[in-house]
Amino acid sequence: MSSSKAPTQPAKRSTQEWQAADARHFLHPFTDFKSLAQKGSRIITKADNIYLWDSEGKKILDGMSGLWCVNVGYGQQSLIDAAAKQMAELPFYNAFFQTATMPAIELAEVLAEISPPGFDHVFFTGSGSEGNDTIVRMVRRYWDLKGQPERQVIIGRINGYHGSTMAGASLGGMSGMHAQGGLPIPNITHIEQPHWFELGQDMSREAFGCKAAGWLEEKILALGADKVAAFIGEPVQGAGGVIVPPSTYWPEIQRICDKYGILLVSDEVICGFGRTGNWFGCETMGFKPDLMTFAKGVSSGYIPLGGVLVGDRVAKVLIEEGGEFNHGFTYSGHPTACAVALANLKLLREQHVVEHVREDIGPYLAQRFAELNEHPLVGETQSCGMMAALQLVNGKSAQKPTGTAFAGELEVGMICRKYCFANGLIMRAVGDRMIVAPPLVMTRPQIDEMMTLIRLCLDQTLDELTQRGLL
Repeated sequence: MSSSKAPTQPAKRSTQEWQAADARHFLHPFTDFKSLAQKGSRIITKADNIYLWDSEGKKILDGMSGLWCVNVGYGQQSLIDAAAKQMAELPFYNAFFQTATMPAIELAEVLAEISPPGFDHVFFTGSGSEGNDTIVRMVRRYWDLKGQPERQVIIGRINGYHGSTMAGASLGGMSGMHAQGGLPIPNITHIEQPHWFELGQDMSREAFGCKAAGWLEEKILALGADKVAAFIGEPVQGAGGVIVPPSTYWPEIQRICDKYGILLVSDEVICGFGRTGNWFGCETMGFKPDLMTFAKGVSSGYIPLGGVLVGDRVAKVLIEEGGEFNHGFTYSGHPTACAVALANLKLLREQHVVEHVREDIGPYLAQRFAELNEHPLVGETQSCGMMAALQLVNGKSAQKPTGTAFAGELEVGMICRKYCFANGLIMRAVGDRMIVAPPLVMTRPQIDEMMTLIRLCLDQTLDELTQRGLL
């Protein structure tokens, strides 16, 4: 069958030509298409270790691990080889038709080994968003089998993030996402986030943690405990701004869920596989969920893979009660993705990367980030393992050391991000909260390099705000 369109030739193109082709054909996620088409995309061409290079040859320190996922850094040959080997033997087969592949079975075994006690079963998906869609289906299926089909409601948190599919975006509490597409879907509701800087500065962090957890009990009682199926949260809120909850928060959430028999879901898509200094964020925060969503770090982003780790409480009912679970994906247990994940987990274990985060590089990142509190634009810093945040503020004083928030329309975070990109640093802006989540394999000298760039960007932001009379 002929086509009137000539095939695109792989000849070398200029940056402008790549940008023009991108604008003509590629619709990016979470993007103002009109604005990006006018500006032009940054074209990334190669990567190694913790660095990227763009089409202009500019070297960039990747302070966000791609998108919270390239935990072992770029260019790990063992992961590349695992993909090539599996592609040659069995590139794909599905998990329908009562069939399995060896990489999927082996990965399920390894995940059971590294997970907290009581997690012996895995349901594979292609992403974290699909994993959280699975949570909705699985939680409601569990209560159906328990003879309590009226337990439909799942409680999430305002400013939480659980993906961008219909169910994932509904579980999350991002107002911008809910403004599009008729979200949230029915029987999903939210409580406030445990954000001390924004909501609790009139009390200690510990007291605020208990108060914030108490909002869950208030919501349960308002809805009726017999209607509530589960509570879902990220151990540390990632896309919401690296919001580390007070130490009192998660143990109290656990107590409340146990009191009312509600399933507790830990979204480990960002926090899992060493990011917080343990294999899973729930271990760092001291709670025991019934279900855990995962993705990103399981394969270090080399190939898409996600899933749900299913605790014994839920798995026992799903298996022993029988009946078909009418849910799944073409790529559930994709053999090549599973083979890469196996190589990734082997690397994490053999190189003791999780211990490196917990005992060395995570504490060092915390130490260096805490030093930024002295900067006149920084009202608060927080860190947990290899994720950290700083809050941009105005008017710090002895009376108000945490400063005053900037007016949202000034978009001070975006001003700071502009300087980050210009200086070869990827650091994300969430409102006026600047965040990093670097690769777990970073060294201390590389942390120092990143911190030098962060200070430079803060100083340049301060200079611009001063020149514009905004301070």
